[in-house]
Amino acid sequence: MKHALTAVLERNTTFTADFATEPYEAGWAREARWFVRTLALEGEEPHLHLATQVSPDGLHWCDDETPVQVTTEPGLVTWRVQEFGHWLRLRATLRGGDPKAKVLIYLALKS
Repeated sequence: MKHALTAVLERNTTFTADFATEPYEAGWAREARWFVRTLALEGEEPHLHLATQVSPDGLHWCDDETPVQVTTEPGLVTWRVQEFGHWLRLRATLRGGDPKAKVLIYLALKS
């Protein structure tokens, strides 16, 4: 029997600086998909860069080979992560003048 889980890692959270989500242990899963809903993106030419990070132990991190996702306006973006090992988190970088982003971040996993 397959298992599925959707973890809500950020809910209506406003960021004014670069951030990373809490690590999520996902070694049991065969499939992962990020969903990032940007509710507001403010500032002078704001850009939100989103990178999947992987870890063998939940302590030491590196970027996954998955391309960085860039959003410049409110909306929903999603992407798959394959062969990710054991731990996942999302690294976000805010660009532009005085940027601010209000987001919801979900991690959907299936065995």
